[in-house]
Order: sequence, then structure tokens, then C-alpha cells
Amino acid sequence: MKKILITGKGSFIGSHVEKWLKKEEEKYIVDTLDMTNDNWREMSFSGYDVVYHVAGIAHVSNKKKLIPLYFKVNRDLAIEVAKKSKAEDVKQFIFMSSMIIYGKDNKVKRYSHIDTEKINPLNAYGKSKAEADLEIQKLKSASFKPAIIRTPVVYGKGCKGNFPRLVKFALKFPFFLNIRNQKSMIYIDNLCEFVKLLIDNEASGVFYPQNKEYASTKEIVKIVRLKNNKKYRETKIFNWILCVCTHICPVVNQVFGNKTYDLNISNHFDFKYNVVGFEDSVKESL
Repeated sequence: MKKILITGKGSFIGSHVEKWLKKEEEKYIVDTLDMTNDNWREMSFSGYDVVYHVAGIAHVSNKKKLIPLYFKVNRDLAIEVAKKSKAEDVKQFIFMSSMIIYGKDNKVKRYSHIDTEKINPLNAYGKSKAEADLEIQKLKSASFKPAIIRTPVVYGKGCKGNFPRLVKFALKFPFFLNIRNQKSMIYIDNLCEFVKLLIDNEASGVFYPQNKEYASTKEIVKIVRLKNNKKYRETKIFNWILCVCTHICPVVNQVFGNKTYDLNISNHFDFKYNVVGFEDSVKESL
């Protein structure tokens, strides 16, 4: 039986992983830890086999006065927790990094997989995640195994960020542009199963989990509208405007651009990431 500590009590990902592991009570003991105050520093991590660190901030304004908060929480706190874990004989430390460390999405009508050797974050969130990611890897030793998960967009019922924003958009507008892009994404249940496999295999290194198939913005909008008994229509009339906007508006690339990992680098442990298929997972997320 393995004893696991999840930092970031009440978080979307942490709560789902906790429930996922507790389905097998004969294999895992799972505790959670609130990181919103300094009391965690007084707690001993000794006796835990795994610390799964999900505490962090992502969906906060990027105003200059708030930028230091990203580095305090996403970088400094993560590194401190990792060092404490190592010092107190935790065997494995799992850190939630992000695909955002690779920078912006590819423009509409231009497509290539991410070069995972080229880290180039564009904002405070990406930089704070990248710096923590790289520093935590340096802590690896014969008795301490850091596992870095560079997740793409994680979605599921109750998630925050771009996915629920896209759902709201889909419900408001009856027409959508006929542009098919490709994005790596991962459904929360697929991520939970992947974390379980990391623990079972006592793995260390950098990992790129994703669904077994790419998503497209158009497909998500279509599924959302049909699920809510709304008509779905496509148009190409405004496609030329979209292509122009890619040069002046980064948000356009976030919605309609391409950002994918090569599927071949995500076949960790021969897991096919099909706990739930893409269409069904989007429906279950609404």
C-alpha cells in the first residue's frame, strides 16, 4: 500500500485524483494538504511515498502588480515543497507543469508539433511553471524521483480557464467558422489514470500525457451546441478576417491556432488514454 499526499486541497485536479485513487482503498492511502497558509511547513512529510503537488495559480490577471504572485506560488512554493519532500525521505514527487512553457500556439493554417526541447514561455504563468519544472528536475537522486507532467489543456466538469469560456461562446453564437485546427487536450479522468500509473511505476522524468486524438475548436463547439439541442452551422465567409487577425491578436491563435504534442511521445506505459473518448468526455464536461 502506498501513502500519497496531495498538496492543493480542493483544487480541480487534486480533488479528482484524490477520488480516483480512493476507489482502490486497498492500494492507496490519500491525504490532502491546504497550502493557502504557512501551516504546511510544520507538517512532516516522512512516511509518505508520494507527494503530488498541484497547488498553483493560473487564472489570475496578468497585471504587473500580480506577476510576483505567479513566481511566489508556481515557482518558489513548488521548489520548496519538492526540497522538503526530498529532505524528509519521500520517494516520488509529481509536479504539474504545463504545455504553456513552450509559448504561443501556431498560427491558423500553419501546423507542426511542439519541439519539446525549446522552452519559450511568453508570460508570467509560463515562466514561473518553466523555472519550477527545470529546478525540480535537478533534485533527482537514487532515492528521490521527480516526475514532471507537462499537461496540455485539462478539461472536465467544473474546470476553469479556456474550456468553459469556449462552452459559453458556443452557446451564444449560432454560426462558427469552418476552420479545423488541432490541439492536444486531456480529459480529467484520463489524467487521473495517468497519475495513478506514474505512482504504480514509481516513474521519474518528463511526461506528456494527452488524449489519444487531437481536439479542434470547431468540434468542441459542435458537440456543445448539439448536446444543448441547438442548431450548429458553419460559415467560411469570415475566414479571411480570421487569418488577418492572427497577426495582430494573440487571443485568436489561442482559440483557432494549432498546439499539439506528437502522439508518439505520449505513449507512456503503453497507456492509450481512452478512459473516455473525446466526444463523450466533452459531453460529460458540460
